[in-house]
Amino acid sequence: MEELLRMPEKRVVGTKQVLRTVKDGKAAHVFLCTDADEFIFRQVEAACEAARVPVTRVETMEKLGKLCLVGVKTATAALLK
Repeated sequence: MEELLRMPEKRVVGTKQVLRTVKDGKAAHVFLCTDADEFIFRQVEAACEAARVPVTRVETMEKLGKLCLVGVKTATAALLK
């Protein structure tokens, strides 16, 4: 699954994009960092729970940014259906 995070056409990165993707029913799986801002963490977690999208917690935003091959830290990422 982590291999798909490296493919830009198979994922979205960033809180706004992830929330939009989840609410539109286009997210297959969400990755959420445990060191993200608490408001962001709860907002994304609640949206995923409401949409029944599975969530995998990642230890750090730096690690998720590297998994997604982006040059910055990221709090959330989603794989597309």
